[in-house]
Amino acid sequence: MPQLPAPDYPADVREQLAADAREVIARYPDSRSALLPLLHLVQAEEGHVTRTGLRFCAELLGLTTAEVTAVATFYTMYRREPGGEYQVGVCTNTLCAVMGGDAIFEGLRRHLGIGNGDTTPDGKITLEHVECNAACDFAPVVMVNWEFFDNQTVESAKALVDDLRAGRGADPTRGAPLCTFRETSRILAGFPDPRPGAVEASGGAGPASLAGLRLAKGDGAGPARVGPPRGAPPSTGPRQQPGEHLSSHDAPQKTSASDPDHPAGPVTEEGEG
Repeated sequence: MPQLPAPDYPADVREQLAADAREVIARYPDSRSALLPLLHLVQAEEGHVTRTGLRFCAELLGLTTAEVTAVATFYTMYRREPGGEYQVGVCTNTLCAVMGGDAIFEGLRRHLGIGNGDTTPDGKITLEHVECNAACDFAPVVMVNWEFFDNQTVESAKALVDDLRAGRGADPTRGAPLCTFRETSRILAGFPDPRPGAVEASGGAGPASLAGLRLAKGDGAGPARVGPPRGAPPSTGPRQQPGEHLSSHDAPQKTSASDPDHPAGPVTEEGEG
Protein backbone atom coordinates (compact mmCIF):
# COMPACT_ATOMS: atom_id res chain seq x y z
CA MET A 1 0.00 0.00 0.00
CA PRO A 2 1.31 3.50 -0.76
CA GLN A 3 2.24 5.57 2.29
CA LEU A 4 0.18 8.59 3.15
CA PRO A 5 1.90 11.99 2.91
CA ALA A 6 4.34 12.49 5.77
CA PRO A 7 2.97 14.44 8.75
CA ASP A 8 4.24 17.95 9.33
CA TYR A 9 6.36 19.08 12.28
CA PRO A 10 4.57 20.70 15.23
CA ALA A 11 4.10 24.41 14.51
CA ASP A 12 6.79 25.62 16.93
CA VAL A 13 9.34 23.08 15.68
CA ARG A 14 8.65 23.92 12.05
CA GLU A 15 8.95 27.64 12.74
CA GLN A 16 12.39 27.23 14.31
CA LEU A 17 13.59 24.82 11.62
CA ALA A 18 12.35 27.14 8.90
CA ALA A 19 14.26 30.06 10.41
CA ASP A 20 17.44 27.96 10.59
CA ALA A 21 16.87 26.67 7.07
CA ARG A 22 16.50 30.18 5.64
CA GLU A 23 19.86 31.06 7.20
CA VAL A 24 21.45 28.05 5.50
CA ILE A 25 19.80 28.66 2.13
CA ALA A 26 20.98 32.29 2.11
CA ARG A 27 24.58 31.07 1.93
CA TYR A 28 24.14 29.68 -1.57
CA PRO A 29 23.43 31.35 -4.94
CA ASP A 30 21.23 28.36 -5.86
CA SER A 31 18.89 27.15 -3.10
CA ARG A 32 19.23 23.55 -4.31
CA SER A 33 22.84 23.61 -3.12
CA ALA A 34 21.60 23.85 0.47
CA LEU A 35 20.15 20.33 0.43
CA LEU A 36 23.04 18.55 2.16
CA PRO A 37 23.22 20.90 5.17
CA LEU A 38 19.41 20.94 5.40
CA LEU A 39 19.40 17.16 5.68
CA HIS A 40 21.86 17.47 8.56
CA LEU A 41 19.55 20.08 10.09
CA VAL A 42 16.48 17.85 10.08
CA GLN A 43 18.62 14.93 11.28
CA ALA A 44 19.63 17.06 14.25
CA GLU A 45 15.95 17.46 15.14
CA GLU A 46 14.94 13.81 15.36
CA GLY A 47 18.21 11.87 15.26
CA HIS A 48 17.59 10.56 11.76
CA VAL A 49 16.15 11.77 8.47
CA THR A 50 12.43 11.08 8.73
CA ARG A 51 9.76 11.27 6.03
CA THR A 52 8.71 14.53 7.66
CA GLY A 53 12.27 15.84 7.30
CA LEU A 54 12.38 14.83 3.63
CA ARG A 55 9.09 16.65 3.01
CA PHE A 56 10.35 19.74 4.85
CA CYS A 57 13.52 19.94 2.73
CA ALA A 58 11.60 19.39 -0.49
CA GLU A 59 9.09 22.14 0.28
CA LEU A 60 11.70 24.73 1.21
CA LEU A 61 13.92 24.03 -1.80
CA GLY A 62 11.23 23.52 -4.41
CA LEU A 63 12.23 19.91 -5.02
CA THR A 64 10.26 16.69 -5.13
CA THR A 65 10.47 14.28 -2.20
CA ALA A 66 11.92 11.75 -4.66
CA GLU A 67 14.81 14.10 -5.44
CA VAL A 68 15.49 14.69 -1.74
CA THR A 69 15.19 10.99 -0.93
CA ALA A 70 17.68 10.12 -3.67
CA VAL A 71 20.28 12.31 -1.98
CA ALA A 72 19.47 11.25 1.59
CA THR A 73 19.78 7.56 0.72
CA PHE A 74 23.01 8.03 -1.24
CA TYR A 75 25.15 9.44 1.60
CA THR A 76 25.85 7.18 4.55
CA MET A 77 26.13 10.03 7.07
CA TYR A 78 22.34 10.38 6.96
CA ARG A 79 20.52 7.90 9.15
CA ARG A 80 17.32 6.41 7.81
CA GLU A 81 16.07 5.06 11.12
CA PRO A 82 16.48 5.92 14.82
CA GLY A 83 19.95 5.34 16.26
CA GLY A 84 22.02 5.77 19.37
CA GLU A 85 23.33 8.85 21.10
CA TYR A 86 26.82 7.81 20.03
CA GLN A 87 27.54 6.39 16.60
CA VAL A 88 30.58 4.14 16.95
CA GLY A 89 32.17 3.43 13.60
CA VAL A 90 34.99 0.93 13.24
CA CYS A 91 37.09 1.37 10.13
CA THR A 92 37.39 -2.00 8.42
CA ASN A 93 38.90 -0.76 5.18
CA THR A 94 42.12 -2.36 4.03
CA LEU A 95 44.82 -0.93 6.30
CA CYS A 96 42.71 -0.67 9.45
CA ALA A 97 41.49 -4.23 8.86
CA VAL A 98 45.05 -5.53 8.54
CA MET A 99 46.04 -3.64 11.70
CA GLY A 100 43.16 -5.12 13.70
CA GLY A 101 39.99 -3.30 12.65
CA ASP A 102 38.11 -6.51 11.87
CA ALA A 103 39.03 -7.91 15.28
CA ILE A 104 37.88 -4.68 16.97
CA PHE A 105 34.53 -4.76 15.19
CA GLU A 106 33.98 -8.41 16.07
CA GLY A 107 34.98 -7.74 19.68
CA LEU A 108 32.53 -4.83 19.96
CA ARG A 109 29.78 -6.81 18.26
CA ARG A 110 30.09 -9.57 20.81
CA HIS A 111 30.61 -7.19 23.74
CA LEU A 112 27.54 -5.09 22.91
CA GLY A 113 25.41 -7.96 21.65
CA ILE A 114 24.41 -6.12 18.46
CA GLY A 115 25.22 -6.31 14.78
CA ASN A 116 26.25 -3.84 12.12
CA GLY A 117 23.88 -0.86 12.07
CA ASP A 118 22.13 -1.95 15.27
CA THR A 119 21.64 0.06 18.46
CA THR A 120 22.02 -1.08 22.07
CA PRO A 121 18.75 -1.41 24.03
CA ASP A 122 19.66 1.60 26.20
CA GLY A 123 19.80 3.79 23.08
CA LYS A 124 23.41 4.81 23.71
CA ILE A 125 25.47 3.07 21.02
CA THR A 126 24.94 2.43 17.33
CA LEU A 127 27.69 0.19 15.93
CA GLU A 128 28.70 0.18 12.28
CA HIS A 129 31.44 -0.60 9.81
CA VAL A 130 32.83 2.58 8.27
CA GLU A 131 34.96 3.12 5.21
CA CYS A 132 38.35 4.84 5.18
CA ASN A 133 38.44 8.00 7.30
CA ALA A 134 41.80 9.21 5.94
CA ALA A 135 43.57 8.33 9.18
CA CYS A 136 45.53 5.31 7.97
CA ASP A 137 48.68 6.43 9.78
CA PHE A 138 46.86 5.96 13.10
CA ALA A 139 45.26 2.61 12.24
CA PRO A 140 43.22 0.94 13.52
CA VAL A 141 40.79 3.83 13.99
CA VAL A 142 37.42 4.01 15.73
CA MET A 143 35.24 7.07 15.24
CA VAL A 144 32.55 8.24 17.66
CA ASN A 145 30.18 10.81 16.12
CA TRP A 146 32.96 11.45 13.57
CA GLU A 147 35.67 12.22 16.16
CA PHE A 148 38.90 10.19 16.07
CA PHE A 149 39.98 7.51 18.51
CA ASP A 150 43.32 6.38 17.11
CA ASN A 151 45.52 3.31 17.54
CA GLN A 152 42.75 1.25 19.08
CA THR A 153 42.78 -2.32 20.34
CA VAL A 154 39.89 -4.65 21.09
CA GLU A 155 40.19 -3.93 24.81
CA SER A 156 40.53 -0.15 24.46
CA ALA A 157 37.47 -0.07 22.17
CA LYS A 158 35.45 -2.09 24.69
CA ALA A 159 36.47 0.31 27.45
CA LEU A 160 35.46 3.23 25.22
CA VAL A 161 31.90 2.02 24.65
CA ASP A 162 31.56 1.07 28.32
CA ASP A 163 32.49 4.63 29.33
CA LEU A 164 30.00 6.09 26.88
CA ARG A 165 27.18 3.85 28.08
CA ALA A 166 27.95 4.64 31.71
CA GLY A 167 27.89 8.39 31.08
CA ARG A 168 31.58 8.85 31.88
CA GLY A 169 32.30 10.32 28.45
CA ALA A 170 35.55 9.93 26.53
CA ASP A 171 38.16 12.25 25.07
CA PRO A 172 39.00 11.81 21.37
CA THR A 173 42.65 11.32 20.50
CA ARG A 174 42.44 14.56 18.53
CA GLY A 175 39.71 16.92 17.54
CA ALA A 176 36.93 18.58 19.49
CA PRO A 177 35.38 17.05 22.61
CA LEU A 178 32.55 14.60 22.01
CA CYS A 179 28.98 15.75 21.72
CA THR A 180 25.80 13.83 20.94
CA PHE A 181 24.89 12.65 17.47
CA ARG A 182 22.16 15.28 17.16
CA GLU A 183 24.53 18.04 18.25
CA THR A 184 27.08 16.80 15.74
CA SER A 185 24.46 16.89 12.99
CA ARG A 186 23.62 20.51 13.76
CA ILE A 187 27.31 21.45 13.58
CA LEU A 188 27.57 19.64 10.24
CA ALA A 189 24.60 21.70 9.05
CA GLY A 190 26.90 24.71 9.37
CA PHE A 191 25.95 26.18 12.72
CA PRO A 192 28.65 27.24 15.22
CA ASP A 193 29.65 24.87 17.99
CA PRO A 194 28.48 26.75 21.11
CA ARG A 195 30.70 24.86 23.56
CA PRO A 196 33.55 26.99 24.97
CA GLY A 197 36.92 26.02 23.49
CA ALA A 198 35.51 23.33 21.18
CA VAL A 199 36.66 25.01 17.95
CA GLU A 200 40.17 25.68 19.26
CA ALA A 201 40.43 22.07 20.42
CA SER A 202 39.94 20.73 16.92
CA GLY A 203 43.66 21.17 16.18
CA GLY A 204 45.34 19.90 13.02
CA ALA A 205 47.08 16.84 11.66
CA GLY A 206 49.09 14.60 13.98
CA PRO A 207 52.87 14.10 13.77
CA ALA A 208 52.62 10.86 11.79
CA SER A 209 50.43 12.57 9.19
CA LEU A 210 53.02 15.31 8.75
CA ALA A 211 56.09 13.06 8.58
CA GLY A 212 56.13 13.05 4.76
CA LEU A 213 55.82 16.82 4.63
CA ARG A 214 58.79 17.25 6.97
CA LEU A 215 60.86 14.80 4.95
CA ALA A 216 59.97 16.64 1.75
CA LYS A 217 61.18 19.86 3.32
CA GLY A 218 64.49 18.22 4.25
CA ASP A 219 63.82 17.94 7.97
CA GLY A 220 64.84 14.38 8.67
CA ALA A 221 65.41 14.78 12.39
CA GLY A 222 61.76 15.02 13.47
CA PRO A 223 60.45 12.42 15.90
CA ALA A 224 57.54 11.39 13.68
CA ARG A 225 59.60 9.36 11.20
CA VAL A 226 57.76 6.06 10.80
CA GLY A 227 60.51 4.22 8.96
CA PRO A 228 64.29 4.39 8.51
CA PRO A 229 65.78 6.43 5.65
CA ARG A 230 66.03 4.47 2.44
CA GLY A 231 69.06 2.17 2.58
CA ALA A 232 69.60 2.59 6.34
CA PRO A 233 69.20 -0.32 8.77
CA PRO A 234 66.05 -0.22 10.89
CA SER A 235 66.41 1.33 14.31
CA THR A 236 66.36 -1.00 17.30
CA GLY A 237 65.64 1.68 19.89
CA PRO A 238 62.32 3.20 20.92
CA ARG A 239 60.83 5.58 18.37
CA GLN A 240 58.22 7.30 20.47
CA GLN A 241 59.13 10.02 22.93
CA PRO A 242 57.01 10.68 26.06
CA GLY A 243 53.87 12.60 25.20
CA GLU A 244 54.11 11.93 21.46
CA HIS A 245 51.28 10.39 19.44
CA LEU A 246 52.90 8.36 16.70
CA SER A 247 51.54 5.76 14.36
CA SER A 248 50.81 2.25 15.61
CA HIS A 249 52.57 1.02 12.47
CA ASP A 250 55.68 0.94 14.66
CA ALA A 251 54.14 -2.02 16.48
CA PRO A 252 51.60 -3.64 14.13
CA GLN A 253 49.34 -6.45 15.21
CA LYS A 254 49.64 -9.85 13.59
CA THR A 255 47.73 -9.94 10.35
CA SER A 256 45.77 -13.03 11.38
CA ALA A 257 44.30 -11.12 14.34
CA SER A 258 42.20 -9.09 11.92
CA ASP A 259 40.35 -12.21 10.76
CA PRO A 260 40.49 -15.08 13.28
CA ASP A 261 38.44 -17.35 10.99
CA HIS A 262 41.02 -17.05 8.19
CA PRO A 263 44.50 -17.00 9.74
CA ALA A 264 47.43 -16.10 7.54
CA GLY A 265 49.33 -19.01 6.05
CA PRO A 266 50.93 -20.42 2.90
CA VAL A 267 48.95 -19.88 -0.28
CA THR A 268 48.99 -22.47 -3.06
CA GLU A 269 49.42 -20.98 -6.50
CA GLU A 270 46.79 -21.89 -9.09
CA GLY A 271 47.73 -25.07 -10.90
CA GLU A 272 50.01 -26.35 -8.14
CA GLY A 273 49.25 -29.53 -6.24
